[in-house]
Amino acid sequence: MKIPAHVVTFAAGDKNLGVYKMFYDYWKHYQNENGKKNTEFNPYRQDGTLISFSEKEDQMNGALRDEIIRVAGVTNYGDFPVEQWSTNPMINWASFAVVSAMIDMILPESLVDSIGLYSEIRAIGWGDSALFTIKPRDLFAVSKSGRGQKLTEIHQQFSTEKTLTADPHQLTVGVSLYKVLAGVESLADLVSKVIKSMEVALTVDVYNAFHAAMIALPSTTTTGLYVSGYTQDSLTRLCEQVSSWNAAEAVIVGTKRALANVLPTDANYRYTLNDSFMTVGYVPTAFGYSVMALPQVAKWQSPFDTLLSNDYLYILSPSSQKFVKVILEGQTLSYANTTFENANLTQNATFLKSWGVGVATSAVAGCIAL
Repeated sequence: MKIPAHVVTFAAGDKNLGVYKMFYDYWKHYQNENGKKNTEFNPYRQDGTLISFSEKEDQMNGALRDEIIRVAGVTNYGDFPVEQWSTNPMINWASFAVVSAMIDMILPESLVDSIGLYSEIRAIGWGDSALFTIKPRDLFAVSKSGRGQKLTEIHQQFSTEKTLTADPHQLTVGVSLYKVLAGVESLADLVSKVIKSMEVALTVDVYNAFHAAMIALPSTTTTGLYVSGYTQDSLTRLCEQVSSWNAAEAVIVGTKRALANVLPTDANYRYTLNDSFMTVGYVPTAFGYSVMALPQVAKWQSPFDTLLSNDYLYILSPSSQKFVKVILEGQTLSYANTTFENANLTQNATFLKSWGVGVATSAVAGCIAL
């Protein structure tokens, strides 16, 4: 794990990074508890015995509380009751400043796991824009010449550029700082849900840009990169085109439901119950090309719907240029009103993160509408 430089600065050096490394392990455990079973985390206490997620969460909340007190510069926390400290403006500020630092540490890596297959993520400073240079994919023409010929057609190539700017995105939650400091409400769980919410929102933007670019590919009969209707021949053709034009091996990408359609044209195939098609849900290697599943994303605006289309296969070269460019601007900002301002004695905490998404590449890709 690489901790961003500004988070190290916020923590006042390496000596205070223990709580941030602890949260990284907690986040991995949190993902495992919420369906992502392939994450690696430390399942043991210091004495070597197994630790439950609930116990780790309690320890994490205690460590976060200690970090808030340190950042707030409070040295006599035990001299007054929690009720009094919850109204302290420095404690109020430090609480959400620590949360913002945790978001900035986890979010970029979390995004790589969900959209890294087809997107490049770049961090920029506040008020900056990102310039992406798109180099031409063409080669220079080689012509047969005569012995007395001085030169042939002159060729010169030029790169193009695309500029991306970030747009602010906000998330506001109701929080009882008193309950957080008293250990009644879990701050660690709140931070995890804020990170997951931002990850999903950004994934929606990135996938929509990616999918729009894919379905707009040319559909010429013999050489087009967009094909309607799956056949083994059309898939193999697209894989060959993408591999040769990108000078990098093509990979067949889609949701598990979409990838279940990647089968030979000849229907006389047999598989047993322990074959990869049954255990994984799709064939991991088809016709000489790797097959990779995109993790499905819940479409929270529509109950129980999913975001990623199950009706398309994408053929990409992940080792070449990524199709979608993503920029994350500056650090996460957080601000809150006073502790008991709301009618139910809670307060509003707002987290602001700026990002931008755009398609910028000279790489070739293919798409099949099933």
